Amino acid sequence: MKKTYDVIVIGGGPSGLMASIAAAEKGSRVLLIDKGTKLGRKLAISGGGRCNVTNRLPVDEIIKHIPGNGRFLYSAFSEFSNEDIISFFENLGIALKEEDHGRMFPVSNRAMDVVEALLNQMKRLDVQIRTSTTVDEILYEDGATVGVRLKDGDELGAAAVVVAVGGKSVPHTGSTGDGYPWAEKAGHTVTDLFPTEVPLTSDEPFVKRKELQGLSLRSVALSVMNPKGKKIITHRMDMIFTHLGISGPAVLRCSQYVVKAMKKWNLTHVTMEVDSFPDEHEEQLFQRLHKQVKTDGKKSAKNLFKGLVPERYLHFLLEKSGIDLDEKGDHLAVDHLRQFARLLKHFTFTVNGTLSIDKAFVTGGGVSIKEIEPKTMASKKMDGLFFCGEVLDIHGYTGGYNITSALVTGRLAGSNAALAQS
Repeated sequence: MKKTYDVIVIGGGPSGLMASIAAAEKGSRVLLIDKGTKLGRKLAISGGGRCNVTNRLPVDEIIKHIPGNGRFLYSAFSEFSNEDIISFFENLGIALKEEDHGRMFPVSNRAMDVVEALLNQMKRLDVQIRTSTTVDEILYEDGATVGVRLKDGDELGAAAVVVAVGGKSVPHTGSTGDGYPWAEKAGHTVTDLFPTEVPLTSDEPFVKRKELQGLSLRSVALSVMNPKGKKIITHRMDMIFTHLGISGPAVLRCSQYVVKAMKKWNLTHVTMEVDSFPDEHEEQLFQRLHKQVKTDGKKSAKNLFKGLVPERYLHFLLEKSGIDLDEKGDHLAVDHLRQFARLLKHFTFTVNGTLSIDKAFVTGGGVSIKEIEPKTMASKKMDGLFFCGEVLDIHGYTGGYNITSALVTGRLAGSNAALAQS
């Protein structure tokens, strides 16, 4: 096939944009193809429209926040790190600021500034762009990548192809799982796909009755329990009860562990535990409550413990402890008070799954990292084929970790695809 380009990048998300820039900087003739009408759609909505471009935590900490095969990225970070991402954007004229937990945002708070800076750099580097164009398949000959065939039948030749099409989450941005069949055709393994960073569902009666719907709990410790009642993981953040179950930052981080527990032990339900006072031992809490009862025994239970936790949650837990809301403090049974303290520390309930993968922020699973060169993102199965971003079996928590992975792997894929010219 006639070689039309040096490098073809498929996908206009963060990893694809970065890959096309990296390849063009090496002097390659680059074509970026995206089936959508606009590039950078996922970037434009990330960080609540402010675009959390990376995270400034030390590399070891970033890896810890990418529980899905984050260790694979150590080699990549040695080539292009989160600090390099910061320098890259600042060199494009995007001033960044650091917020809580190391999250980096543009000073302007506008995600579109980030997208426009990338598109302007592509223009300066003469990257060719074709939007509203669907790739049907990647073409391989004699163990090497030779180009792509478009949906309309056109064939475009290239010495290297970078697959940057994302996973299956947030499909309205174009991530619909297109890359997995192309990878399998090249001999790659695609690990089981599952939703991560996703709300959890529950069929508990209190959820069905919507007793706590819309209620937020601040800085609680939320745990996923194994069948023996031991904690698999705990995240201390905010959460919210919904009409279908639970959501919020702590829940999103716990979600992948629920999915994995269901698969590992073949469970239909997984137990969660909420600890409203993670810094206090249960006995300490009980003694504090007991002292309060002694001091203000004439008050009703609902007023005696007012402000301890949000009012609706307080009433809910009091009733679960067998305490009447109007019962006077000096009439409270000690065993009921103990039960109340226990529930404040260990309110448990079950979840029965997650919302679907298209409702998730991140896709778990993907092209097996065992078959990818960690310093180049090159396929070990097919010459001239590169993968980057969420199509790979790498997934992290929200907070700039997934975008960091996408930009780092995109940078490596693009610059090394440029070196693959024959």
